[in-house]
Amino acid sequence: MRKDSTLMQRQEMIHSRSHMVMPFDMNKVTHYFIKTNNGGILRIKAKDPADTLQISMIRKHLSKERNLFSKADFKDPKTLHGMHMPGLKTLSGSKGKFTVDYQQLPDGAKLTFASKDAAVIDALHVWFDAQLRDHGSDAKSKE
Repeated sequence: MRKDSTLMQRQEMIHSRSHMVMPFDMNKVTHYFIKTNNGGILRIKAKDPADTLQISMIRKHLSKERNLFSKADFKDPKTLHGMHMPGLKTLSGSKGKFTVDYQQLPDGAKLTFASKDAAVIDALHVWFDAQLRDHGSDAKSKE
């Protein structure tokens, strides 16, 4: 089955514009958007575990995003993916209804989102689905 050409064009656009919000080289990292029962895990890892430059940039980026997301500030995803990215309206209006924890990993870093609010959990899952769709082969739903 062929990919929809509109989707392919969108994925190419997202890939080419990624530098607007992410400091690392998209060709040298993999994003993971892993849904959990109470939220999800956003993990970014360097394809080469010896690439200390990419690892450093991943950590800096996710540390910054953790600080923004914790305040329900999703400006970076809106900049890259558009103001109407699925899930962002609910997440942006849910300050205090979810937590975001940052953790360094040997080959990158991860953010763990957690909530007890069903609407927030659904919004996180919808947002992760949109991320997977938009990032195409640059992203995976499991490790």
